[in-house]
Amino acid sequence: METETLTFSFFLIFSGAAALASFALYTRQPLIIAYIMLGALIGPYGLALVTDIELLEESGHIGIIFLLFLLGLDMQPQALVAVAKKATLVALASSSLFALIGFGIASLFGFGTIESVVVGAAMMFSSTIISIKLLPTTMLHHKHTGELIIGLLLIQDLLAIFVLIVLLSSDSGEFNINQLGLALVSLPLLAAAAFITVKYVLLRLIQRFDRFQEYIFLLAIGWCLGMAEAAIAVGLSAEIGAFIAGITLATSPISQYIAINLKPLRDFFLILFFFALGARFDLTLLADILLPALILAVIMTSLKPVIFRSLLQGMDEHRDLAWSVGFRLGQNSEFSLLIAYVAAGTLLIGKEASHLIQATAILTFLISTYIVIFNFPTPIATSDKLRRD
Repeated sequence: METETLTFSFFLIFSGAAALASFALYTRQPLIIAYIMLGALIGPYGLALVTDIELLEESGHIGIIFLLFLLGLDMQPQALVAVAKKATLVALASSSLFALIGFGIASLFGFGTIESVVVGAAMMFSSTIISIKLLPTTMLHHKHTGELIIGLLLIQDLLAIFVLIVLLSSDSGEFNINQLGLALVSLPLLAAAAFITVKYVLLRLIQRFDRFQEYIFLLAIGWCLGMAEAAIAVGLSAEIGAFIAGITLATSPISQYIAINLKPLRDFFLILFFFALGARFDLTLLADILLPALILAVIMTSLKPVIFRSLLQGMDEHRDLAWSVGFRLGQNSEFSLLIAYVAAGTLLIGKEASHLIQATAILTFLISTYIVIFNFPTPIATSDKLRRD
């Protein structure tokens, strides 16, 4: 891709994203949807204004690495202590049920066993981005609801990392037991090495030079990308390494400062990632997967709140709080998109199954966001009564 072509592509992507994002904000939609829709609209399966997306995919991949790094920074382990047992039990039980529901529906529509398993796995998780963005800051940091949601999301994220490890251990559509075993051994060793490095090297450097903002910025980026490369070297993925980098650095007293300063860089690359995701979406397959995607999305957004509410009430949580948590976690996750991408890349699933997962995730983002902003306190609620910063 030549410089002029890249410049023109960036013009189309970011100008178009700004226009669609404005519409999304007016209609209270997640900005992720605007970026994906733009990719589908001007990508190779749409108007074909941007046809060579390989470089954009590579750039977008960096966005996912930074996203998982920042998720790790936000998911501070100490926040899980107060609700550890409850969050773990609810997350494991609910994820198992969601996986079974996804597997059953995919099987009913004729997908093979392995493809149905992957579809079920993609249904297990809720969106950290949407859940946190629609949660008022006071509720996020100072209330039991915030603690519970963060705890559940953290356990789900750890489960998602395990699913990614399993998917990455496949070779040409078949699971490689030896590779899976190596990855499962490498994970705790990599995490232990990361904790030691942070404790005895990074925290001391941060403490000594925290006055130099540029240095902290460079140190954080270097740590994130260094752990991403280390994870690749031991048979894991860059995303897993970045997530470990974030969680281990979350113990730093300036972790939130790092997160805030890295968000613009992350957002730049994430726009490219979600654009590339939409651009890869083959619109000619839409007719084949639209019905199962609609059914799956409606069932998941209907049952997730009910299942979360039932499990939380069984743990002696108040009914209103249980409903609030259930609806706030009532969508699929950005990990669903990553699972579809990885599984298709390792030939475990075909294009139709991958597109089914992606379409279902997008639909649940839309449905869940509407439900939350019309019924619960959020920063973008449609009524003054429910709007909370």
